[in-house]
Amino acid sequence: MSLSQAGVDTTVIALWLGHVGVRSTDAHVRADLTINEKAPALTAPVSAQPGRYRPTDKVLAFLDCL
Repeated sequence: MSLSQAGVDTTVIALWLGHVGVRSTDAHVRADLTINEKAPALTAPVSAQPGRYRPTDKVLAFLDCL
């Protein structure tokens, strides 16, 4: 994305990345990081608490038995 924003042609970027064609490069070049950063907030349930999941001892014991 940085190369594209700097004006580097998509075909050149595709060659540098080793892509066979420009079509596979387009998705990466056109991706917008700000949209990607906002996506989790749009998909999280409203009632979900922010933070990291911490499994209970019961869950950890179950996983140990696997």
